[in-house]
Amino acid sequence: MTRLVSFVFLSLVASSSQAQSQSDSLLPSATVDQCIRYALTHQPIIQQAGIDEQLTDLSVRNRLADWYPQIGANYSLQHNFQRQTSFFNGVATPVGATNTSAAQLYLNQSIFNRDVLLARSTQGDVRLQARQATESRKIDVVAGVSKAYYDVLTTRQQIQVANENIARLQKSLNDAYYRYTAGVTDKTDYKRAQITLNNTTATKQANEAALKAKVEYLKNLMGYPVNEPLNVVYDSLQMEREVAFDTLQMPEYARRIEYSQLATQRRLQEANVLYQRNAFLPNVSATAGYNFNFLNNNFGKLYANNYPNSFVGLTASVPIFQGGKRKINVRSAQLQLTRTDLDILNLKNAINSQFATALGNYKANLANYNASKANVALAQEVYDVIQLQYKAGVKTYLEVITSEADLRTAQINYFNALYQVLAAKVDAERALGTLAY
Repeated sequence: MTRLVSFVFLSLVASSSQAQSQSDSLLPSATVDQCIRYALTHQPIIQQAGIDEQLTDLSVRNRLADWYPQIGANYSLQHNFQRQTSFFNGVATPVGATNTSAAQLYLNQSIFNRDVLLARSTQGDVRLQARQATESRKIDVVAGVSKAYYDVLTTRQQIQVANENIARLQKSLNDAYYRYTAGVTDKTDYKRAQITLNNTTATKQANEAALKAKVEYLKNLMGYPVNEPLNVVYDSLQMEREVAFDTLQMPEYARRIEYSQLATQRRLQEANVLYQRNAFLPNVSATAGYNFNFLNNNFGKLYANNYPNSFVGLTASVPIFQGGKRKINVRSAQLQLTRTDLDILNLKNAINSQFATALGNYKANLANYNASKANVALAQEVYDVIQLQYKAGVKTYLEVITSEADLRTAQINYFNALYQVLAAKVDAERALGTLAY
């Protein structure tokens, strides 16, 4: 009974922990900031970048371990069926023992080694390079998630506009039909209303299908569970406030992660040039060892007597002639450094071009957004007036349909413009190097 109660208790605790873990990995409501924070934690690309940083750190530590004393031991056991023979003064005499055993304890200490010196002098930049790769991936994820989030919101708003239009068109269709049955108008009015209603319904269905795909794409960028719902929420006023961007800013190369990566790469290549130039320097190491030697023709007494020997020494290896390899390696390292300098120059030009393009797109989309926002209010006012005039018999139904189409187009254009200006702002911040995460 005690074991049964314990098993039930542990099962409940495990189930509760699993449910809590699953709950922690979901978002009850997803704003753009929450989506970004979630992606930076759960996106496999970011997790892989973290693993790459750990692997880089372990690789550096592995290379630096060569500075420490290398201590080891060897052991051997040998039985000779036939001993070696020595021929001296015309006499052949067997030498050695039938059974031999040896053990060695050795120590090796590097004193000067250019490989280890390179690892020691570049360890900071190597680790920095791994962190910069992680930062670059984070920026890519933030930009992708932000754009996908705004795209989802735009499509949802278009669906909401379609629902409002369908309700309005359905009422308009009913009014037109009643006027036709009353003999006030002919059937063309309600037929036109039916056509417009059908087109709006088809557009809504297309947007609903597109919304599912866009939500799945956003979940993919976030690393969100596939089979779990993602409730995207937003504040329309906050979104409109996020449109603002300081267009007087100028790009600074050092703020771009790509520039920082090239600067780090250049420092590493400078270290490589020095490394290749120092190829003529010797490798120096100190060694020490203690050997245990056991010799006996009687295997049972093999370890009765030990004939040890020990030593300490200094080893230096100096390259004298390598067929011009050192000059070739130095020249190759210098060319790689020159190529990186050209990459930096090209990146500077590209940054200026990218920012100018992104800023131009932002300004154009901002102007379109402001015009679209004003057009929505104007189209709504025109529609309301024409609708009243139609009911009063002053305007034709064709003018009602036209004003309704203008209103619908203005609403859709407004949300498209809002998405485009927010996406353009993301591109501008990325080009400027100020995209926050």
